[in-house]
Amino acid sequence: MTVDDLNTAVLLGALVLVAAVFAVRLSVGTGTPSLLLYLALGVAIGEDGLGIQFDDYDLTQVLGYAALVLILAEGGLTTRWSSIRGAIAPAALLATLGTVISIVVIGTVAHLLLDVGWATGMLLGAVVSSTDAAAVFSVLRRAPLPSRLGGLLEAESGFNDAPVVIAVVSLTTVLGGGGGEHSWWFLGVEAAGELLGGAAIGLALGVLGAMGLRRVALPASGLYPITVLGVCALAYGLSAELHTSGFIAVYLAGLVLGNAELPHRPATRGFAEGVGWLAQIGLFVLLGLLVSPQDIPSQVVPALVVGFALLLVARPLSVLLSVSWFRVPLRDQVILSWGGLRGAVPIVLATVPAAAGVPGTEGVVEMVFVLVVAFTLVQAPTLPWLARRLGISEPAVRDLEVESSPLEEIGADVLQVKVGPTSHLHGLEVFELRLPEGAEVSLVVRDGRARVPDRSTTLRHGDDLLVVAVAGVREATEDRLHALSQRGRLAGWTTPGATRLPELRPAPGRDRNGLQHQPPR
Repeated sequence: MTVDDLNTAVLLGALVLVAAVFAVRLSVGTGTPSLLLYLALGVAIGEDGLGIQFDDYDLTQVLGYAALVLILAEGGLTTRWSSIRGAIAPAALLATLGTVISIVVIGTVAHLLLDVGWATGMLLGAVVSSTDAAAVFSVLRRAPLPSRLGGLLEAESGFNDAPVVIAVVSLTTVLGGGGGEHSWWFLGVEAAGELLGGAAIGLALGVLGAMGLRRVALPASGLYPITVLGVCALAYGLSAELHTSGFIAVYLAGLVLGNAELPHRPATRGFAEGVGWLAQIGLFVLLGLLVSPQDIPSQVVPALVVGFALLLVARPLSVLLSVSWFRVPLRDQVILSWGGLRGAVPIVLATVPAAAGVPGTEGVVEMVFVLVVAFTLVQAPTLPWLARRLGISEPAVRDLEVESSPLEEIGADVLQVKVGPTSHLHGLEVFELRLPEGAEVSLVVRDGRARVPDRSTTLRHGDDLLVVAVAGVREATEDRLHALSQRGRLAGWTTPGATRLPELRPAPGRDRNGLQHQPPR
């Protein structure tokens, strides 16, 4: 590539990126999932549009894997542990047992209705069985779902890429003649070992990375997001080199780091979201560029057959057999079935057998492309409506945001607290916060004007607070603020036998409730 080629590539890439960003705004306004607009943009600049020729399945697979690493890292970093804590077990079962059920159902349908071999049918089932992390993270976080369902779907989409990738690679190897010496049970045991190994590496690196970042004050705040993302990428790379699952490792490492008490945590999440958007845009445009529009009409019928079997049979059955053990209500199962969105992952996985030249998989990329477009148009816009019809619509609003910055020289931290629109901090006076000893509200910014508060200053929605806390009480201070934000001034009052907050020492001239009083005569 020459400098002139680079100039042209940068110009074209920048135009595509800007157009994709505006497409996000269009998707929000119209309700159309942005991933479809990115795919359309890729098709528009492809061979039947602007004439760019691109049919490299191997390169698409490599770049697709790289994008999925960033998307899964972003998903882990921006997922709150509190929202998925109760969903880990059902999500893990749905991502494993549910995936196997979907593969078997789709494989059977493909064998009976599309006249393909059993192994080829199972490979096709593996390709389309993964719910897509990019689609779930971008669509479901705008859907008015209760946290128990949104968290379960997010956790499942983060978990199930790993087993599906293993299944697709293993089946491709078997069909390509390289795995005939291994039995199916051996492949299953091998897959379980890869998942457990990847999970262990991801959790370990996440914990070690969090410990290191808490103890080392970096010289610039912008280094924290880069380091966090680097640890996530390290988890993927190390796991892949050790022949374990890099995808489960990167997601779990991101989940641990995203929920650790790290400096500049909101800034890190914002950086991760930006990188995630960039990866999604690049990936979907690339996949749209890869597809040959002239081959699409012949794949419409197979795509609809597989898609309806997936939506109406395989997905509901996998949900029923996976989460019923956890007493998930039937109406919740309906949402889980309908919310299993497909996106970039199936198309990327379709390039694996295509690149290997597996017999019987000609046109699989175009077929999966049609399936993703058609059923995303059906599922994503109707999901909020279905939730309302079932009576489980529940808008989620973030009530409090806390960002921590270290002051290493004096052994303290500055907490920047944003009082959200639903926070119960609204109406509380500063003395009612009852922060731990060593923590103090030093500044209140309201409507762009800063003031030093006194004990009677009343907090309001939209206020920005600066709280200075010595290092030893930072976590207790954050916990106290979150408790107040969720439960108001009564947070901390306990039932008999429970641990109570320490008694307050009233300031001179005030009692413990902050009321003026006169000394006894």
